[in-house]
Amino acid sequence: MKKHNYSAGPCILPQEVFEKSAQAILNFNDSGLSLLEISHRSKDFVAVMDEARAIVIELLGLEGKGYQALFLAGGASLEFLMVPYNLMKEGGKAAYLDTGTWASGAIKEAKLFGDTVVVASSKEQNYNHIPKGYTVPADADYFHCTSNNTIFGTQMKEFPSLDMPIVCDMSSDIFSRELDFSKFDLIYAGAQKNMGPAGTTLVVVKEEILAKNNRIIPSMLDYTKHIKAESMYNTPPVFPVYASLLTLQWLKNLGGIAAIEKINNAKAALLYAEIDRNPLFKGAAVVEDRSNMNATFLLNDEAHAATFDAMWKAAGISGLPGHRSVGGYRASMYNALPLESVQVLVDVMKELEAKV
Repeated sequence: MKKHNYSAGPCILPQEVFEKSAQAILNFNDSGLSLLEISHRSKDFVAVMDEARAIVIELLGLEGKGYQALFLAGGASLEFLMVPYNLMKEGGKAAYLDTGTWASGAIKEAKLFGDTVVVASSKEQNYNHIPKGYTVPADADYFHCTSNNTIFGTQMKEFPSLDMPIVCDMSSDIFSRELDFSKFDLIYAGAQKNMGPAGTTLVVVKEEILAKNNRIIPSMLDYTKHIKAESMYNTPPVFPVYASLLTLQWLKNLGGIAAIEKINNAKAALLYAEIDRNPLFKGAAVVEDRSNMNATFLLNDEAHAATFDAMWKAAGISGLPGHRSVGGYRASMYNALPLESVQVLVDVMKELEAKV
């Protein structure tokens, strides 16, 4: 039976990425060696890293605009620390928008470095919406936001225009929709939600904002050192970088971000229409802030949960239970999830309605 993978991360990837990655583990570039055992300094892998960094800049439309792409380790959670280390001045200030668990984690780390102002938060409403109408202090060293909130199913549809660096955690919606990425001075994203397997983190940074805060930064946490070493300051996570490259090549061949956004919009529209139409279900997030990547929804009557759970499992659906912070269900519809899989879920929801 075909599986329909709604896992929130690590998540679904294109089938061709699995196949090419598997072949590379057995025999990379006809070298007779596995990707897992070759030197990261070898010509073959240096070419992988160079292409991966270049295709990121190309897909985001940032060529010739002073940006560098890095593939680092430590997950997006390490960037919670690296961002203030590199951007917050000694005795400085940073502004953060609190829209969920990961934004809250970033705020916690920034507070270790200086005055961290939470300009707005939706925590009291269990993060069911994106705050709006907030004011960012003009003297902040940077503004930090999280574009998509995986757990709660909300997504920023607009971003502020500010006279300061804008930093965005795009872990769960990177490469999923067209934006003016030049509005952001630093973007970071864990690979495992929309780009590749767990183990590497993408950082895209405008080089001119770095080395201006007069801090002594440990070498491994200094973006400038990683840029100078072309993401090879230490041994990089070779396999996750290669699999991410394959995924980005797949996306480019599909037509890039513009093409995948149309597909993502269709998937989200199909599922949300059923959530709103079906009297057995209700959405967990405020309608205007619903995420196209992570749809969170609940049963109006939990008495139907056992029946529904059995039905979607029988249909080959995997990874649907919601996070404990929200409950209910979460359908993560990342780039590689086909529209067909969303239709299977919608059909099961309709069948439940007919059955009860």
